[in-house]
Amino acid sequence: MKIQITTPPETAYQQNLLKTAIAKQLNISESEINSFQIENKSIDARSRQIKVNLTVNVFCADETRSLSEAETRSLSEVETHYQNVAGKPEILIVGAGPAGLFAALRLIELGYKPVVLERGKNVSERKRDIAELSRNNGLNADSNYCFGEGGAGTFSDGKLYTRSRKRGDFQRIFRIFHQHGAQDEILYEAHPHIGSDRLPEVIKNIRQTILDCGGEIHFNSRVSEFIINDNRIRGVKTANGDTFSANAVILASGHSARDIYETLHASGVLLEAKGFAMGIRVEHPQALIDSIQYKCAERGEYLPPAAYSLVEQVGGRGVYSFCMCPGGIIVPAATGEREIVVNGMSNAKRQSPFANSGIVVEIRPEDLADFQQYGALAGLKYQQFVENLAFVNGAGGVQAPAQRLADFVGGRLVPGLPDCSYLPGTLASPVHFWLPEFISERLRQGFKLFDKKMHGFLTNEAVVVGVESRSSSPVRIPRNKETLEHPQIRGLFPCGEGAGYAGGITSSAIDGENCAEMAGKINN
Repeated sequence: MKIQITTPPETAYQQNLLKTAIAKQLNISESEINSFQIENKSIDARSRQIKVNLTVNVFCADETRSLSEAETRSLSEVETHYQNVAGKPEILIVGAGPAGLFAALRLIELGYKPVVLERGKNVSERKRDIAELSRNNGLNADSNYCFGEGGAGTFSDGKLYTRSRKRGDFQRIFRIFHQHGAQDEILYEAHPHIGSDRLPEVIKNIRQTILDCGGEIHFNSRVSEFIINDNRIRGVKTANGDTFSANAVILASGHSARDIYETLHASGVLLEAKGFAMGIRVEHPQALIDSIQYKCAERGEYLPPAAYSLVEQVGGRGVYSFCMCPGGIIVPAATGEREIVVNGMSNAKRQSPFANSGIVVEIRPEDLADFQQYGALAGLKYQQFVENLAFVNGAGGVQAPAQRLADFVGGRLVPGLPDCSYLPGTLASPVHFWLPEFISERLRQGFKLFDKKMHGFLTNEAVVVGVESRSSSPVRIPRNKETLEHPQIRGLFPCGEGAGYAGGITSSAIDGENCAEMAGKINN
């Protein structure tokens, strides 16, 4: 049977106490409960008496299902089965992020052989390049926090929460991640996340499934040219000089693959400017966020690090939090020279003493009058402009400009900065001054409004680090609503965040599956 139960945190996070609470609610003895399985869990911290709401499947002794069956027939065991596709028709996938990898898995289910081209390295080699980047020892333009096996999400948290519940079966995506090694909690937590320490191993397992089933994955294979004849995709060429022929290409290159946009634009392929967002990262002591959100001096051992979600309208544009990382760190996410980009991540246990979030301002194409000569790439060029400003105001390499939060809002620069998780290092800088006024002024007003919702949020214990500029793609690669093909290029399927049709790991994975299904149809 399925029940709804509300408990204190110490009960929800201890199996023996939770079993006692379930038995009490059902008015039965604990011995009558064979097993139970949490289906959903969420924290209600609206009052000082914090509660945990759970949906629980309970299997009792008088049910026909035995204990062993109850344990093995959980949600986590609804596995997807993959066939051998060696020698089957091939479909090309550009990019091994969540959209590309889940497209590959879905193609295997459908009986097609995926051939994946990834510009970066596998996760193990990529990890070494990221370590060097974090030490400010140089940037590998094809192997970093944005590029490489698993995509941008692999080393920036693995958050699976999505508001896009109508795009497809998001629970199916969670189950496939779980099948490849992700923890049980992603199947029932309200805001599931895998963690940057665990996700690389999950990605390795997905790779192995693809290879074991006869698929191909080519690393260090950056696509430099699209072969198009008679308005139909015929394949691609890589910077290595290799040519891959195909009747269908799923383009899942991610929102930071600027060279892909440039290549398509130069070839006359239709692109569209779209709205996006830019801003900064703000970092607080996690204990301060806990005290605000949980309304207590210390959160205790049974509550997770507190998170927040904030949004306001300032000057006709949204100002909102993005990719909030409780117990996390700020990381360097640049993909080119002379640019500073920051992002956030956290490990599975979220044990860092800091909490960080992107705070970004909505930007629409009509806001970029000075960049309109770039057409559909206007937002892309504006991104580059702001990232270069951050570099110029930094200290070289990927050391980032930073400012105390209250000083940023007050428009002043005072020497010294609080401790910060950003490993390459920060430099005190008047971020309020050099950040474009369109963004800076809205951020400053937004922080004042946020402080009314979370009193104590606006403090010099917090630091802003610039810039958070890759929250979404400023370019959309258009596609037909019914077939998901590009309207000009038959057989080209723009996919995921880079094409402007997803926002995060889960929605990208769903979009990858959808494009795989459409690509399979034209290959019949």
